[in-house]
Formats: sequence, C-alpha cells, structure tokens
Amino acid sequence: MTATTDGSTGALPPRAASASESTIGTNSTTGTTPRTTGAKGGVPTASGTRDAATRAMLRATDFLLARQDAQGWWKGDLETNVTMDAEDLLLRQFLGIRDERTTRASALFIRGEQREDGTWATFHGGPGELSTTIEAYVALRLAGDAPDAPHMAKASAWVRARGGIASARVFTRIWLALFGWWKWEDLPELPPELIYFPTWFPLNIYDFGCWARQTIVPLTIVSAKRPVRPAPFSLDELHVDPDRPNPPRPLAPLGTWDGAFQRLDRAMHRVRKVVPRRLRRAAMNSAARWIVERQENDGCWGGIQPPAVYSVIALYLLGYDLEHPVMRAGLQSLDRFAVWREDGARMIEACQSPVWDTCLATIALADAGLPADHPQLVKAADWMLGEQVVRPGDWSVRRPGLPPGGWAFEFHNDNYPDTDDTAEVVLALRRVAHHDPERMERAIGRGVAWNLGMQSKNGAWGAFDVDNTSRFPNRLPFCDFGEVIDPPSADVTAHVVEMLAVEGLAHDPRTRRGIEWLLAEQEEDGSWFGRWGVNYVYGTGSVVPALAAAGLPGSHPALRRAVAWLESVQNEDGGWGEDLRSYHEVAEWSGRGESTASQTAWALMALLAAGEQDSKAVERGISWLAATQREDGSWDEPQFTGTGFPWDFSINYHLYRQVFPLTALGRYVHGEPFSKLSGATGGSPARTEGH
Repeated sequence: MTATTDGSTGALPPRAASASESTIGTNSTTGTTPRTTGAKGGVPTASGTRDAATRAMLRATDFLLARQDAQGWWKGDLETNVTMDAEDLLLRQFLGIRDERTTRASALFIRGEQREDGTWATFHGGPGELSTTIEAYVALRLAGDAPDAPHMAKASAWVRARGGIASARVFTRIWLALFGWWKWEDLPELPPELIYFPTWFPLNIYDFGCWARQTIVPLTIVSAKRPVRPAPFSLDELHVDPDRPNPPRPLAPLGTWDGAFQRLDRAMHRVRKVVPRRLRRAAMNSAARWIVERQENDGCWGGIQPPAVYSVIALYLLGYDLEHPVMRAGLQSLDRFAVWREDGARMIEACQSPVWDTCLATIALADAGLPADHPQLVKAADWMLGEQVVRPGDWSVRRPGLPPGGWAFEFHNDNYPDTDDTAEVVLALRRVAHHDPERMERAIGRGVAWNLGMQSKNGAWGAFDVDNTSRFPNRLPFCDFGEVIDPPSADVTAHVVEMLAVEGLAHDPRTRRGIEWLLAEQEEDGSWFGRWGVNYVYGTGSVVPALAAAGLPGSHPALRRAVAWLESVQNEDGGWGEDLRSYHEVAEWSGRGESTASQTAWALMALLAAGEQDSKAVERGISWLAATQREDGSWDEPQFTGTGFPWDFSINYHLYRQVFPLTALGRYVHGEPFSKLSGATGGSPARTEGH
C-alpha cells in the first residue's frame, strides 16, 4: 500500500468523470470474445447494457467460485487501520515476546500506510488522525526508526501541532501508561467492582455493547493494577511541553452530563485509595473468571482482536504465565489475525468475517443464476449449518428464556451471535437446495425464532443485544472513542424484516412493528442512516429491498422518496459512492464520494427492488459496474465502505467489492430474487399490496 494525501483538507470530492469506453474480457465459462461496448462515450444502449451485465456477472461468478475454501466458506481480508498493528507490537513488548521478524514485517506495513504529510488516517483518503498517528509513531520507534528520520520528524511535528499526547484518546494513553509514557493517575478510573453491579443498576457491564463489555472488563483489572514496564526510550518529541507532559484537563460545567461524570471520575480516584484490598482482589478475580469463561474454543475472545489483547494483559497481571493454557491459546489466536503479504509486510485484522462473507457470497451466486443444488452452494450451506450457535451467550442476560439459534460473524464466537448475520444466513440458506431439508428447516426455524426473540421494545433490532440503549455509558470520560452501546439500527432491522418476509411472516405483528419503525426512521431527504456500512447509501440499499420483500409496492411514498434521493446522488460516471465523512459532516457528504463497486451495488439493489429496472439511473449504474470490472472478474476498491464505529473505526471488507456487485448484476439480469426463493427449500415469500 502506498501513502496518499487525499482528503487531508476535508474538501468535497469532485463528481467522478464519465466512464470511458471499456473492454469486456473473455469469460472462462461461456467463452465469449472480448469486445468494447458500442455506445457513444462508452455508455452502452439498453440491450448493450444487458449484454455487458451478463458478461460481467458470469466473470464475477467464476471469480467468486474460485475463491471458496475447501471447507465451504469464503473470507476476504478485513482491513482497518494501523492501530491494530501498533498495539500488537506494544503487547509483545509488554509481555517480552517481541521478535525481530514480526517487528520488521509490522513496521513495513505501518510505514507503507503513512501519508505524505507524516500522518496516518483511519480510512483510505481520510484525514490524518491524532491517536492513530501517535500509536503508529511509537510502533516505528520500537522497530528502530530514529526520531530524527524525515518521516518520523514529520509525524512528531504534526502531533505536537495538534496538542501532543495530552490530546490523544484514552485508549492511546492507556497503552502509553503501560510503559510510563503517561501517568495512570491522569487516566479515567475504571474500578473492577463494576463486575458486581446488578443488571438493573446503571452502568452495569451489560449496559455496554458486547464489544465494549469484552474490552472494559479486562481493562478494569489493568486500571486497578496500573502496571508500568520500563520504557525503551522517551517520547519527549510527542509532547507540546516535555517539562509538563500531563497538563490538567478543564472540567465541563457542573450542570452538564459531561461535567457530572468528570466529577464522578474524580471521586472514583479518591475512592480507589480506600477500597478494601480484599474487595478489590475479589473483584479482580471475579472479572478474571468472567474473562476465562468467555474465551472461545480457538483461544480468542468474541472473535475480535482488541478484547483478546486486553484479556491477555489482564490475566498476565493476575499471574497467568505465558505457558498457561488460557494464555497460550490466547496468544496463538492473535497470530491468526495476521495477514502476511507478498512484500513481507504483516497486517493485523481486527476481526475475521467468514460467516458474513459466506452468506453474502451464497446470496450473490444464487441471485446470479447458479443452480440451487450447485455443489459449491451446498458445501457453503453445510458449513453455515455447522456454525449455528446452539448455546446461550451474553445476549441471554436480557432474554433468559429464549432458546439459542443465531449465527455469529466469525469462525469461533459462540458467546456473541448477532441478528444481522442470522438474518442473512437464513436468506442464504433459503437459496440452496440442500440434501437434508429437515436439518435445514430445523436450523432456519431456530434462527428465525431467535431473531424474533431479540426484537427491542421499539420494534427494531440491534446487532447483538436487546434494548442496549442506556444513555450513561457514552457519558463516561473513559468512553471517548467509538460506540459503546448497541441500539437498533435501520440496516440491521431491514435485514431482519427481509428475512421474516421471505419466511412468510410479512403480516406477523412483530414484522409490522419493524416496518413501522423503518418508515419512521426515514430521513427527510428519503435516505436511511447506515450503522454498519457507509452510510446513507448502505442504509437505503438495505431498507428498500426489505420493504419491497415485505410487500410495499414501488409506488409507496417512502420508496419513491428513496428512489429520488438515490437518483439525486448518482455520480456523473454512473456509479455511487459515499465518503466516511458523511458520519461527521452529514450535510456536505451524505451520498457523496468517489464511485465504488460495493456502494454502486447497494444503490442498484434498492432501485431494482423499487421497480426501477428500466430506469436510466439503473442502466448507468450497471454500465459503470461492467466498465470498471477487471479482466479476472473482480473490482478494485481501496475505499472503506464498512463501519465498525461510525467515523471512529472504519473497515474495508475485501469481499464487498465482489459479492455486492454480483448480487446487483444478477438481480438486473434475472429479475428480483423474492419470487424464486420458494424453489429452493420451501420458503415462500410474502408479497402484499401496500402497507
């Protein structure tokens, strides 16, 4: 990867230029001969568009089929930002296990991501980010890069100009405190006694989203222990005033929530000195048991890297040596997050997405016309059936009587299945003619029942928990980065509604409540907010197909507003794109950005579901997909179109650029998928007129 300077000023992107004449490559299945599109300026006629779409669809099908694992799953790289790589090196330094090969490979990747202004961004083309730049800089210092080297001096000058380490987020300063580069007493207090708060009490651990919960519990131990390992060098160059590296932060007014919680934190610092040692030791041991009980079979925690890192540190501080089975398995699991590249660089994935990628690939291939009994689809279904979570997890704290039956995102994550994956897996399984239909029906029935049981009070669905909407966690001084709660979102609710409609439950009162919520959540401009994908294009691309599947006609006012919005933000080149800054500066960036394959596909999926098959907007979008496809059947997409935390943590799912364009092309060539689902395993879509 090369450094980029795009986006450092935050200027609005220009509309992309019109597509030039494009060559379509040979398809390995049909043997069609390469030819250029014959329309003026490279935009084909209607019949030419369909021909080009068919060729692109077949090539994309071949590309995706060739990348299935022998066990039946698909998984693309999950790219985030260099804090994953920096913190991996800091962990190894803290534990005394950092080696030269890993350090050299990680540093190679981190250097390659540095922008020309000396900074590191959190997404492709994004602005430099202070905490990310600090962590990357420290990692390169560990790797031996001299502070006066040009690339390092440029980075440290930029950091100082923006307030230095004192202005970094709490998580960054925690990592620095581990080595004495920051004072523990100048960090928010996080007492391990939180583990004892009952579920009805404010700020109990189940008030936090599952990802935050898994991180906070081990960090209570770290906060209580306040360890310091000897720093291998100073970081004076990252302070505005090295003689006063920990300047006090001003308090917010007392009458505000921020001011109240800041004063509560100061009180907790005083309480720390008088907490009985026996109580604190018992709380840390209870937290440790909580952590160990949630370790997955592969040694990880929740299938995501940050909780695993902090859990390893916490247990190490409590005396678990590196050869303890829990620690050994945990460290081995972290190694599996590493992606070694051809140039010798080592990138750390924050998470791995095989269930998500596999269900989306199955849907794409089926909608592209692959037979329902195709061996590779059956193999994918077999693998997905084996991944169903059949034991209770943390979600059962709020739903103790609900039988399990969901699917998680990762290879191993039995504690935290999610409603989004569950809905999409059911939609994928319905597209496959499996050799054991009874097993399929049992699995689908459990999944549907579990998702119905996870509906929140307002009629919508969050990803991992029910009614995870407390206002308090976001107010804590500790929580200055990313989302820490999991409220219902339009994209997740839409996927669940679509699944319920396909299962014949469009008129079920629970489905209708979800539909009512979605209609109420539509923005004034006709779009929907996207929580787990970027952003309004993703939200709209999720909701419109769901409402259509549930029976709303294309003439429904909500769908007409959505169509009008999508048409209004289509780029000049025919594609769609949206920059992550739409989470930060909505008015300027909503639906705006360089065209990407995945976002163009989301827009097309919505337009096709709304009955716009013959519209000019669809024709131009399909033409853009066909024209930008590479000869091997893939698309290039360096942009980040996935979301972990809106704005704060962004994701480039490397398979998004394949599965969503193929889905859109297949639905354009073959028509909407809902009417053909009953031909697979017996699910019958429920199409109704109006709402």
